[in-house]
Amino acid sequence: MSEASSAEASVRKRLAKHGFEYDTEAVDIDDADAFSRLAFDVQEWWIEQFGEFVPENGGLFTPPQKGAIPRIDEGVNTLVCAPTGSGKTQSSFLAIIDDLFERAEQKDEGLENSVYCLYVSPLKSLANDIHRNLARPLSGITDRLADRGEDVEIRHAIRHGDTSDSDRQAMLEETPHILNTTPETLAILLNSPKFKRKLETVEYVIVDEIHSLAENKRGTHLSVSLERLERLCETSPTRIGCSATVEPLETMGQFLVGGTPGGNDDDGDGEAGWQSHEFDVVDARFVREFDLELECPTDDLINTPRKVITDRFYNRLDDLVSEHTNTLVFTNTRSGAERVLHNLRERGEYDESNSGCHHGSLSKDRRTEIEEGLKNGDLDVVTTSTSLELGIDMPYIDLVVQVGSPKSVAALLQRVGRAGHRLDRTVKGRIVALDRDELLECAVMLKKAEEGFVDRVFVPENAGDVAVQQVYGMAINGPRPEAEIREILKSAYPYRNYTDEEYESLFQYLTADYDGMEDRNVYAKVWRDENDPPGGEHHYEDFEPGTPLVGKRGRLARVIYMTNIGTIPDSFSCEVFTRSGEEWVGSLDEEYLDTLEAGDVFVLGGQRYEYRYRRGSKVYVDPTSARPTVPSWFSERLPLSYDLGREILRFKRELLDRLESDGPPAVRRWLRELPLDENTVRGLTRTFDTQRRYAGTESVSTDRRLAIEVELDREEYRRNYYVHANYGRQFNDGLSRLLAYRCAQRANANVKIAVADQGFTLSMPLNRKVDIDSILRGIDPADVREDLRAALSGTDLLKRYFRINATRSLMILKRYKGHEKSASQQQVSSEMLLGFAEEKPGFAVLEETYREILEDKLDVEAVETFLADVDAGKIDVVRHRIDSPTPLAFGLATLMASDVVLAEDESAVLQAFHERVMSEIGESEDPEIPVDTDGGTEDP
Repeated sequence: MSEASSAEASVRKRLAKHGFEYDTEAVDIDDADAFSRLAFDVQEWWIEQFGEFVPENGGLFTPPQKGAIPRIDEGVNTLVCAPTGSGKTQSSFLAIIDDLFERAEQKDEGLENSVYCLYVSPLKSLANDIHRNLARPLSGITDRLADRGEDVEIRHAIRHGDTSDSDRQAMLEETPHILNTTPETLAILLNSPKFKRKLETVEYVIVDEIHSLAENKRGTHLSVSLERLERLCETSPTRIGCSATVEPLETMGQFLVGGTPGGNDDDGDGEAGWQSHEFDVVDARFVREFDLELECPTDDLINTPRKVITDRFYNRLDDLVSEHTNTLVFTNTRSGAERVLHNLRERGEYDESNSGCHHGSLSKDRRTEIEEGLKNGDLDVVTTSTSLELGIDMPYIDLVVQVGSPKSVAALLQRVGRAGHRLDRTVKGRIVALDRDELLECAVMLKKAEEGFVDRVFVPENAGDVAVQQVYGMAINGPRPEAEIREILKSAYPYRNYTDEEYESLFQYLTADYDGMEDRNVYAKVWRDENDPPGGEHHYEDFEPGTPLVGKRGRLARVIYMTNIGTIPDSFSCEVFTRSGEEWVGSLDEEYLDTLEAGDVFVLGGQRYEYRYRRGSKVYVDPTSARPTVPSWFSERLPLSYDLGREILRFKRELLDRLESDGPPAVRRWLRELPLDENTVRGLTRTFDTQRRYAGTESVSTDRRLAIEVELDREEYRRNYYVHANYGRQFNDGLSRLLAYRCAQRANANVKIAVADQGFTLSMPLNRKVDIDSILRGIDPADVREDLRAALSGTDLLKRYFRINATRSLMILKRYKGHEKSASQQQVSSEMLLGFAEEKPGFAVLEETYREILEDKLDVEAVETFLADVDAGKIDVVRHRIDSPTPLAFGLATLMASDVVLAEDESAVLQAFHERVMSEIGESEDPEIPVDTDGGTEDP
């Protein structure tokens, strides 16, 4: 009998013992190999807990489990990519648990008092959840063994920032075999003189929700920690990554496993021979059934009164909640989550006993209470922002409602995947759009989700501040050869392209090799020297003479490191004062200041103020009657995915082609093939048909055209340029700053900027004029970075990020000798250090600040690619004069509309714009909409 048939026979026998009956001739058990790898007691426990043999599914395991268990059992590095609720995390643990129990039963060897499996998650709450879920199999299998007279124990524990000192001490005495932790705590453990020895036996590392780590500096930090762990361990650990639906899989796999640096750049890709370690991918991203639909309360979001739209939305939300057991409502902001819950409770059906709100600003106890209510099925509805996106198990949720656009296909799938948190349940999600721009965005998002499209994750590269922390940590554990430190750093995927110049700049900072640095209380963190001092005898017997070594400086180095590392920045609110009389007028979120430059006008407490300057945590303004230039909600909104933005532009081209050739009825028939309600179909068709009739087809940006409108606003004495660029706010922030910089030079005028996901607005005095399309075409992509650096000089954005990076780089210590420095105090310190840094060419902390802003915040690479396409003629730039903004520019125009202070004001301004357009094309809205012959309704 073959191994495969033997395994299948064993599974059939086991199933028969548990009462499973089926047609043995008709069923192939395709997970027999995976199941047969498990020990008898593990198999029995699994069947008792999860045994639901589905003939159509071919076995007892879900697709990610079928794929992952054999690979992990064989010690293969594995990336498991599957939707929420498909059992991917359980698949990671099962083979490991099986291995640990088998070894624990070997009395002559058994398990040491140390860690064998390390589980790393981005959230403490997720670690807590997995910790509870681990308790079930461990205790269940232990009990089965005890019934047979075998005393076996597999210990597990959780360790993160909230773990008490007594619990930490207890882990040294009785060490968990499976340790759950976070990236920050892992870095601390690697520098803990006693506990790091407990990590030498680690054979498995699980990185959960890897997609949410890879896109930021927490993941960058973790990637280097994993390379350090690799060198610490007796054997190379098997790395397992768990991810929701993500792209590109190859990048995620390489990020997980790291690689070998060095060699020649044979393939010319600029990666200098960096070779990824081997890994397998279990791709089960699309194994769940989805029931998704986009809804809109009206087919006319302009003329329908805001109160009517709001009432219809809450009536519909109330119906949806009533029709389902548990409903989770996602908004894009914390304030939105609070507002939706408040309005639902105002309707009288909901109170604290059956509803709740969950977001990061709430206390830990309150969040835990809401999570438990969801898990137990006690709450009818919970509203949230982003805090419940990740994989906390909530089995009773059967509907997710997304209010507004989640801004990426990946985020949409992650959020709606919270519904039906099991593979055999359909994922049911309803997306509600309340804004015309988001109507198009969501329609394309659902279309692309149906097609299996996923936005890419972009991994930050060569982050200098994280390199500072990790090299410092390695030096504290040293001295060690400099070549080894460099090899560890470059083995991590984010540093595979780290250059000699960047490395030397890093060490120039770490060794304080700058005149005047110590005068500003910034001291050397490491020493760097060859092991060949004067006198002939080398200091360290473990190393050959002449070996370049790196070691720590200062007696408090380890304490400083342990109390100051991490990548999550502190933030604070800035107090706002008038310049005359220093009257306090309110406070602003620090992140909001990223968008402000001198002369910008914003609204606070219903009054308008012109931003003048900032000193530390104080902002100084002048009262004004001028129009606002930056919306008060700007900093709260999530940015649109660049990849989705490009898909929106392609969609617009296809829609326009259909509209031009076959007219509105054909467009509606095409849109009805998508998961859109009738209001959405009619609203989208009407918007584009009106746009085309008012300003022509070339007024619409597509993937092959950039449309720019020029409006002469004589009432406000401004010249406004509306640039239709659907590439998302990060791209638009970069391109708008670049264009504004060039326009200001050309026109010798102050250029104001307002940015949105759909494009941006540039505004200058009416008596100044530039040929903006000519300027855009004339920008050499090779000059983009230099120009943007120049545009950023002196801005609050640069000052804020320099403070964040100076703190991450331990140039400013948050904690020192029992004293803690607040974020506002850090800002004051950083502003005194910024001038010093600007005087030092190539100063590492300042260079990282520019790198982070340009690459991670302003999407400079995409801007360069776009301008190269313009230069090559792949994208045409079309400029046209308008008397009033076109329908697709309404959102951009309201960003600078002087009358917009509240949502009701925005509605009134939009309606005024719309009336001008309809008057220009000689038509008005007809309340009587005749029935169309295609079964829908005809637009006026």
